[in-house]
Amino acid sequence: MLYVVSAVLVVVALSAVGIVAFRVIRLLRGYRATASMVSARTSDRIGLLRARSAAVRVAVRERRRH
Repeated sequence: MLYVVSAVLVVVALSAVGIVAFRVIRLLRGYRATASMVSARTSDRIGLLRARSAAVRVAVRERRRH
């Protein structure tokens, strides 16, 4: 009879581990999506900043010529 209790405890423990693993995986997916969005937005802003600084350099060169 003791083996039945042990088997039930093992099943309950594996179920708990499965539930926790599922939640962790779901949270990691959300984190990955957020990190990807932040990375893309940062890259866009860096690109805009580089374009603006290039435009300023061109404007300064043009102003010096005239």
